[in-house]
Amino acid sequence: MKFAFFFFALIVLSIPAGLSAQTSKDIMIQRIDGSAISTDSLTEKIRQLMHDAKVDGMQVVVFNDYKAVYKQAFGYANKARNMMLATSNSIYGASLSKAVFSTLVMKLVVQGKLDLDKPLQDYLDRPVYDYPAKGENYWGADFSDLKSDTLYQTITARMCLSHTTGFANWRWFEPDQKLHVRFKPGTKFQYSGEGMGYLQFVIEHITGKRLNDLAQELIFDPAGMKRSGYIWSEAFGNQIAQGHDTDGNVYPVKKYTVERAGSTLQTTGDDYVAFMESLMQNKLVNPASLKEMFRPQIRIHSMLQFPTSPENDRDTHQNDHIQLSYGLGWVVFQTPFGPGVFKAGHGEGFQHFSIVFPERKVGMLILSNSDNAESIFKYLLENAVADTYTPWFWEKYIPYDVTIKF
Repeated sequence: MKFAFFFFALIVLSIPAGLSAQTSKDIMIQRIDGSAISTDSLTEKIRQLMHDAKVDGMQVVVFNDYKAVYKQAFGYANKARNMMLATSNSIYGASLSKAVFSTLVMKLVVQGKLDLDKPLQDYLDRPVYDYPAKGENYWGADFSDLKSDTLYQTITARMCLSHTTGFANWRWFEPDQKLHVRFKPGTKFQYSGEGMGYLQFVIEHITGKRLNDLAQELIFDPAGMKRSGYIWSEAFGNQIAQGHDTDGNVYPVKKYTVERAGSTLQTTGDDYVAFMESLMQNKLVNPASLKEMFRPQIRIHSMLQFPTSPENDRDTHQNDHIQLSYGLGWVVFQTPFGPGVFKAGHGEGFQHFSIVFPERKVGMLILSNSDNAESIFKYLLENAVADTYTPWFWEKYIPYDVTIKF
């Protein structure tokens, strides 16, 4: 693998048209290393980075003492219509869905309805592959491919939340587009939305409720999330943030009619802030459950979270210094200021990142509706909260002014 790095100066020439932010009183934001940055300075930096990297829309939130002390929206909800972005706009949550789902799972564990280490098959009255598929939109509940598999029977909720099931991310990434268990469950990290889907299927069987209804009862209502759901509602569509491609073109809106634990969350910036505050303040789960979610469950040695070729689909020691691991629904790593835990989201036109440093009670949330957004995540984290430890290369958050050839 060859690397070519090209750095150039970041110079702000002007605040470009189309980049706007909510006004806020200039205060000092505390960062994890004990330093501080003013809200005005952060706003200026965000505008500059968005302009230079051609990011069409973004929301940025910083938490101090587990409360949002900075929350602003920049750019467009829909560039083609010249509609400006606001934190109240409905936005596709992508894999942030998994952080909400993981919290829901832990609430069921506390209620005694689910055991993290009991094989999920044991909750069913017949083999999971004998349950009939419910139609094309329910592809995630079709487990007929597992009829000849024996490894799946050991998969637990803990394995699903820590991405150690052995399932591919999605079955369509397999050569035959079928569901397979590729290694002994629990022994290795491999990111998998399919694992979340299997756990969702079992939970719906146990409770007799659909995921969206469970989420409303256990997460959305308690956290005060008034415009969130795992399935589409027309109430989301009036003021919606649409995704933009790398050239600034608007993607059509996807309206999910079947909930999927790993991917279909529709939310708003305001709602997701409410979720993060409630989670960190132990209003959704008890301290012991939160500690277990943020505890390393499996060490990660892969070069990339999502390998793109045989060359980078291998183990390395590049993140051993931060002890990169997966918890329950969250990535965990170590810093001189205590652990950091994060969950990202990536979909067509949407790129998100959320991170918490529990010992510092500092956090950050980035919600974007631009395919160029991840190219400034590294700089945003460094400037806003002095985070120079997040494994940006593993996440493939290659800065816009750096060229890396994989």
